Amino acid sequence: MTTPTSPTTGAGAGAQVKSAVRTVELLEYFAGHTGMHSLAEVQEQTGYPKSSLYMLLRTLVELGWVETDATGTRYGIGVRALLVGTSYIDGDEVVAAARPTLDRLADDTSETIHLARLDGTNVVYLATRQSQHSLRPFTRIGRRLPAHSTSHGKALLATYSDEQVRRLLPAELEPLTEHTHTDREMLIEELREIRERGYAVDREENTLGLRCFGTAIPYRTPARDAVSVSVPIARLTPGREQMIRDALLDARERLTLATRHL
Repeated sequence: MTTPTSPTTGAGAGAQVKSAVRTVELLEYFAGHTGMHSLAEVQEQTGYPKSSLYMLLRTLVELGWVETDATGTRYGIGVRALLVGTSYIDGDEVVAAARPTLDRLADDTSETIHLARLDGTNVVYLATRQSQHSLRPFTRIGRRLPAHSTSHGKALLATYSDEQVRRLLPAELEPLTEHTHTDREMLIEELREIRERGYAVDREENTLGLRCFGTAIPYRTPARDAVSVSVPIARLTPGREQMIRDALLDARERLTLATRHL
């Protein structure tokens, strides 16, 4: 990406912006591709000139944002990225306000609880409470999933108009399981139902054997954050499903009060 020069910026400032963009894109690449990667692999994926890519990587290694293996020829995300990510969570007002409600919802349901935020077409986990059962989904803070395949993602998309969803999502959606919506218009039909009942259901659309219930927190419109409960199908009886839905909607009311000042 090039920035046009102007009397106030000049070519040097434009080059600095370009370097900053490349730095961020490189860190995002490592964040989305776990493990260690060779210079040739990174260059192939990013398309950056190899010489400038090497110098950028060496700078990021020196600063702790990127790490190398014992040979010094393979690269991965560094510890400073963790420090920044942790500070984001620690300083987030919604996460802080939601903690008592997340704890109560986990106690009431004994299932896995997630607080997630919409980021483009994805949701990112901001907080989680692990299930008390041995059979439970694996989750981690910072995990990113397509919004159209998750209950909290669909609950958040339902706070947008149909036209806004059409502008946000492609016509063909990525399938994560055989149950995932792959047609945007079919998803939009479900979003209309979600608006009416106040919560969304992920019916094994993201993970086989797992059903999730999610609802948006309406402290802003469209909503940005949502809470969900994840339950293995093997443990989900009709009576338990109703109990979880009731607990989730009760949590929404508590979260609405807790975030009303934000």
